[in-house]
Amino acid sequence: MQSLWFFLIFINIFQLFKLNIKNYIMNQQKLPNATAVLVLGIVSIVGCCCYGVLGLIAGIVGLVLYKKDIALYNANPSLYSDYSNLNTGRILCIIGLILSALYLVINIIFIAVFGLEAISDQELMQEKMRELLGQ
Repeated sequence: MQSLWFFLIFINIFQLFKLNIKNYIMNQQKLPNATAVLVLGIVSIVGCCCYGVLGLIAGIVGLVLYKKDIALYNANPSLYSDYSNLNTGRILCIIGLILSALYLVINIIFIAVFGLEAISDQELMQEKMRELLGQ
């Protein structure tokens, strides 16, 4: 009889624990811009191939949205559940910004050295390369 009471008490405690966990999970919200920051981070990495401009824009917008969401999260961390997506998006935005900035600088140097006309004309490009190399 005594073991039956322990079993019933254990079942009741387990059900209360399960109910509290369910209520805790159900009360958490997703951060409003976490998915947008993640998508903008991916776009900033892919966008570095568009002369670096699209990647810079997407990366900067993603970091601005990250700053807004991290302020919400730091105010009440137990209320939000999507912090990992937000942090991953921030990392992707930073990588995309670095790649885009490097690609943009390389393009500017390329245009400064060879000129805008040489980019569209292959023969002129070869001629300028020969001049540059001294052949």
